Amino acid sequence: MTFSGHRLVQFQKKVYDYYSLHRRKMPWREILSPYSIFISEVMLQQTQVERVISKYKVFLHVFPSFKSLAAAPLRDILSLWSGLGYNRRAVWLHRSAKIIVNKYQGKLPADQATLQMLPGIGPHTAGSIIAFAYNKPVVFIETNIRSALLHDFYKNKDNVHDKELMSLIEITLDKDNPRTWYWALMDYGSYIKKKFSNPSRRSKHHIQQKAFHGSNRQLRGRILKNLLQKVKLTKDDLIVLCDVHPSKLQNNLKDLQREGLISRDGDTYSIPQ
Repeated sequence: MTFSGHRLVQFQKKVYDYYSLHRRKMPWREILSPYSIFISEVMLQQTQVERVISKYKVFLHVFPSFKSLAAAPLRDILSLWSGLGYNRRAVWLHRSAKIIVNKYQGKLPADQATLQMLPGIGPHTAGSIIAFAYNKPVVFIETNIRSALLHDFYKNKDNVHDKELMSLIEITLDKDNPRTWYWALMDYGSYIKKKFSNPSRRSKHHIQQKAFHGSNRQLRGRILKNLLQKVKLTKDDLIVLCDVHPSKLQNNLKDLQREGLISRDGDTYSIPQ
């Protein structure tokens, strides 16, 4: 689909007008260091803003730099991460911090391709980090941006591919101030999702999230919670503490080991150092 220059300008004006009146106050918009932006963008992957706000400032206080994060035991990082979900992100953060300290002298690379080589950093997270940390006009997409564009430009179309949206993001991007533009666009998209039926359901990439209760995600969280409370636990201990069938526990223990969240020593499991 093609859109007139007038329509694109009107969209930009609408987004900025909304932002001038209703901008959201978020702590990671106040501290613009590359490290703090990196932490916030990883935290915001698949996690609601409200949950991230409650953890972000505490995390930065305990781990104020890549160096302090790299030197910390994984147990300490996971303890602080508890409640954010998708705990493998804490492992990725830990590993990324070590790489940045050892390979880049503790300075976050300002190159999107280089960032994508870090654990857990895909093209869109890398793009958001570059845009917010360095105010560079890179193109990326996330759920609020997707919702904003689908609502304003694709109201009567289903199965819209992100490739089509990426082209639209590029031509509407305020290249003189990409950081503020993306803040405004994401705030507008967040409003659209609350005001109307979530437009992202018309995206080709929309996936209905499975129920948390009774899921493997819930069980993995229980396993980690118990291992954070105890130094070591056996499989039999975890069967009782997690109230789960042995086969289901075993499958999840293997997944957690593979992702580096837990380690096994004989018959016991623990959080790696």
